Amino acid sequence: MKGKKIKAIICEKYGAPDVLQLRDIEKPLPKPHEVLIKIHATTVTSGDCRVRSLNVPLGFGFMMRLVFGLTKPKQNILGTELAGVVEAVGQGVMAFKRGDAVFAFTDPTMGCYVQYKCLPEDGVLALKPSNLSFVEAAALSFGGTTALAFLHKSKLQRGEKILINGASGSVGSAAVQLAKHFGAEVTAVCSAGNVALMQFLKADHVIDYTKDDFTQNGQTYDVIFDTVGNIPFARAKSSLSKNGRLLAAVATLPEMLAIAWTQLTADKKIVAGPITASAADLRFLAELTEAKEFKPVIDRRYRFEQIVEAHRYVDSGRKKGNVVLVVA
Repeated sequence: MKGKKIKAIICEKYGAPDVLQLRDIEKPLPKPHEVLIKIHATTVTSGDCRVRSLNVPLGFGFMMRLVFGLTKPKQNILGTELAGVVEAVGQGVMAFKRGDAVFAFTDPTMGCYVQYKCLPEDGVLALKPSNLSFVEAAALSFGGTTALAFLHKSKLQRGEKILINGASGSVGSAAVQLAKHFGAEVTAVCSAGNVALMQFLKADHVIDYTKDDFTQNGQTYDVIFDTVGNIPFARAKSSLSKNGRLLAAVATLPEMLAIAWTQLTADKKIVAGPITASAADLRFLAELTEAKEFKPVIDRRYRFEQIVEAHRYVDSGRKKGNVVLVVA
């Protein structure tokens, strides 16, 4: 019914987690070829926190303002992942029906910190894996699609050796599982407290970065996937084999500008830049999940109204896997 109020988390200015406020907004109605989703769970990702705080890699501050808003966020509802149930469908919708359990990824358009959301039926949207809860399914997209895109860009081959730096995070824990699925030999780099998690995810080797520096151990890798942003090419190149690839999920502007020069002057390369996700990617992750070859790692879950505490925790840099907001 038009005019009905729902809860949303609003971000009207850049800053610390306290800028996030729980407010009432009008419940949306699905347009033709849209579905209305009652959201059961969403997530707090590092990407959400970067947009809220503008704490971004060197050189990208002004660019972020151009994209997301010069003085305040253009899109004042953050959140890029959701899992829920289709409550209504717009005219002409064929792909989904009322009652379908789904999960989705909205990426730069965001808007998932809300109780109800409309999405196009041909968006990055798929049926929820039957063996996951809504809390788990909400955490499939961000880490899963980011890891998948970079591994595809690297052209990772069966039998190749890959080192994943920041292996306990959302992207890193997804990358460990996907690289194993693709038949690579996986070395996970994490802190001592996450060694058991890496072993559970079936990493072949685990390096505790508080004790050992992988760049000094004499080993080389076909692919180094830096999910954290603290392994520049200058540090990684001696640990890359000939034709090795550094995947830089978090790159500064100077590093981005150096990519072309590196390609011309070295027998190794850097893979960086924005990635895109598709509904086919979500379906692929769902299939792996149902085959019990992939599962998102859940660190903490918070109630919807605990959004400030959730953002503070992600800002701390201590999270492993994913942080989920339980909406319904």
